[in-house]
Amino acid sequence: MKKVLVATEKPFAAEAVQGIREVIENAGYQFMLLEKYASKVDLLNAVANADALIVRSDKVDGEVIDAAENLKLVVRAGAGYDNVDTEMAKAHGIVVENTPGQNSNAVAELVFGMAIMAARNMYAGTSGFELKGKRLGLQAFGQVGRNVARIAKGFGMTVDAFDPFCPEEVMEQAGVTPVHSVESLYSHNLFVSIHIPATPQTVKSIGYDLITLMPKNAVLINTARKEVVDEDGLAKALEDRPDIKYVSDVKPDNADFLTEKFAGRVFFTPKKMGAQTAEANINAGIAAANQVVAFFKEGIDRFRVN
Repeated sequence: MKKVLVATEKPFAAEAVQGIREVIENAGYQFMLLEKYASKVDLLNAVANADALIVRSDKVDGEVIDAAENLKLVVRAGAGYDNVDTEMAKAHGIVVENTPGQNSNAVAELVFGMAIMAARNMYAGTSGFELKGKRLGLQAFGQVGRNVARIAKGFGMTVDAFDPFCPEEVMEQAGVTPVHSVESLYSHNLFVSIHIPATPQTVKSIGYDLITLMPKNAVLINTARKEVVDEDGLAKALEDRPDIKYVSDVKPDNADFLTEKFAGRVFFTPKKMGAQTAEANINAGIAAANQVVAFFKEGIDRFRVN
């Protein structure tokens, strides 16, 4: 009997856990659950005899992989998967998958919560501005970006997108104008929303030169990964451009410095909040369970990332 471990230091919603359990047990597999574990040792012990592992933001590094002798599949319940050592997994013959799109609306709605907060001066009681008629640039046009564009239309915003991996006709069908350089995206949009993954090519790619291209009173929104922003460059940009705001649900390493020095112009959630809705939690968890069953029953690895 296949053994499927759900290991989440930050647990799924109870409804999600029940849904995952039903999918796994209905397939004839054994469901195992490790929640709110106190130390990595707990994870290492639990994964030792698992055939599949479902995680959220939990670190699946070489030590975890070495401890899991029977492991054939890791599914990250969410879009980003930089918490999983995909190369080490591949070397051990382990497939790694994500669940793209399941959290996309939740993240997109957070983008607009943060955009409104920034436009209204962090609700400080001073006069701000409206989103209607403003320009929004999307740095990447994947599932989250497409949901952001959909919502932006309801606010009456004009939307541009830069994504060299997305066909222009896909953007145009969504009512979005493709731009052909990241510099153009930043220089022509009052709001820019970041949706790129953290890769060797993108880490620290958003820095002083890009940020200072933005128009007066610009707002930069990051619901992607903190690593894609050059934090020193961000601090210098905020220093030289006192009209710019930066809001993010990924707290930078220099958050305390930025918050103290640029009070009223920066905001960071206490932990990553993009997928923190009941709906996204349930969707991603059950999608992960269905992908485990499809992998073992039919050999399907459609969402493989390694």
